[in-house]
Amino acid sequence: MEYRKFGKTELTVSATGFGAWAIGGPAFAGDIPIGWGKTDDRISIRAIHEALDQGITFFDTADFYGLGHSEILLGKTLGNREDVVVASKVGHRLSTDQTIYTDYSPGHIQKACEESLRRLKREAIDFYQLHTAKVSDLKKQKCIAALENLKKAGKIRYWGVSLNTYHPGPEAEYMIRYQLGSGFQLVFNILNQRAMPLLKKAAGAGYGIIARMPLQFGLLTGKINLKSHFEKSDHRSFRLTPDILKKIIPELSVVRDMAAAYGISQAALSLSFVLSFREINTVIPGIRTPEQARENAGHIVKLSHTDKARLIDKYNKVYTGILEETEKTGTGK
Repeated sequence: MEYRKFGKTELTVSATGFGAWAIGGPAFAGDIPIGWGKTDDRISIRAIHEALDQGITFFDTADFYGLGHSEILLGKTLGNREDVVVASKVGHRLSTDQTIYTDYSPGHIQKACEESLRRLKREAIDFYQLHTAKVSDLKKQKCIAALENLKKAGKIRYWGVSLNTYHPGPEAEYMIRYQLGSGFQLVFNILNQRAMPLLKKAAGAGYGIIARMPLQFGLLTGKINLKSHFEKSDHRSFRLTPDILKKIIPELSVVRDMAAAYGISQAALSLSFVLSFREINTVIPGIRTPEQARENAGHIVKLSHTDKARLIDKYNKVYTGILEETEKTGTGK
């Protein structure tokens, strides 16, 4: 396992981290699934232990994943051990009528942090993120003051923003301009390279960078095909529609062929592409089984300049168009 310094912070993270959304289990906002379907907590805990055995030291969660259940499992398994770095997020809530809304008020941030610490069984959250906050939220300054107060109180060590999937630029630019926070989480993978322009700018300004969705909901693993079906409690049931799959699957042959040429899985190739950008400190594939922990932690290879350029070119010429279609329909959010 390779380890990288997280921006200008004192944190060192494993290049491959543990995305803990999936282990939160099934959860709904009304009738809309916000999880990855059924899980078995015993298997999830084994996956966490296997990740540790594989050298993974970075774990990313949120209080909204499984409505707190993801944090509970990490707390039960990791507790307050000092050899891991734990990140969480705040801001997404469910209203009384079960609709999702965001809340970055100081009162909620303070209370939510205390509750996350209790579930995680930690004295401090290493990296606390505003969950897809907008520039309008940041300009109010109250959420920033709340985070700085938590930092001064020793409840969190560093803070940043988990950026919007499709338009990560505005919030990152604002943070960099005013030298706020210490890091970002952004979507970056072979199919979605929109954050490319931010990488050098953010890293150059000393920000740590977490890359999420490296496998694009499993599309880049090669395990999803035109006949794939997702249970109702899996958010992919409405994101990866048959129409979207028909557009994307045929265009993934380059990933399949390149992975075969390197003698690795398509998932490993996809992670290798993300980690080929040195500005990225850690990539967080979703892990829910010991087998996934082993597969995602190993087999990272150095891509040739030609192959890396080929994947970037494929994005510019093909994938960006598909991405725009999913954005219009809302299936990719």
